[in-house]
Amino acid sequence: MSQSPHMSLINAIAASVNDDASIAMVNDSVRASIGKVVCVGRNYAEHARELGNEIPKSPILFMKPASSVVSVRHDIVRPNPAIYGETHYEAELCVQLAADLSADTLEQAQQAIGGVTLGLDLTLRDLQSKLKEKGHPWERAKCFDGACVLADWIDPQAFGDFSHVEYQLYINDELKQDGDSALMLFPVYELLAEISHAFSLQAGDVIMTGTPSGVGILQAGDALKLKLGAHEWQAQVQ
Repeated sequence: MSQSPHMSLINAIAASVNDDASIAMVNDSVRASIGKVVCVGRNYAEHARELGNEIPKSPILFMKPASSVVSVRHDIVRPNPAIYGETHYEAELCVQLAADLSADTLEQAQQAIGGVTLGLDLTLRDLQSKLKEKGHPWERAKCFDGACVLADWIDPQAFGDFSHVEYQLYINDELKQDGDSALMLFPVYELLAEISHAFSLQAGDVIMTGTPSGVGILQAGDALKLKLGAHEWQAQVQ
């Protein structure tokens, strides 16, 4: 199966991050392979319920620009809470495409996946709520620099058919989110095929497949740990 664009380069560089210059180089490298980040809202019923939202009958889609992407291998920087309000975390299973998809089938979607990782969809929840009340788009709450935190890409063959992929987010050693792809309303391959019928996907695009219940507020000093099978990443919140 194909590997996501620049995956080996990104992971090799990320392994040596230890200063500001290296951090900037990693973020630039990660962004270079990404055309767009497609996000899926309310793909877990319990998450929809915890925010008081209806359970969707078809995928809810929105996007983040590549400029919002940062590596999990350095501190997570929140927008100033005094100006923008609270920043919420949403841990998600993410895939990166190694091939284009346009009005394609489940089988073609399966073959197009080049990499798998975990990500954090960061959200300015207070601002998002205000925008929703006015019927305005959410970009200001979802697309700020650093709003898409991605871990290192992993070979998708390690995850079989994606029907039962478990992942966790711990904050200060306390389990906050416990995800399982088996609980998705719209499974991974179905999502990719569905999105490809709405608009074309290109090699390098990232799809954040939705967050399970347990979302909450990031506080300065929080220690985050993301776990995907045997893989683990840690980050500190500023």
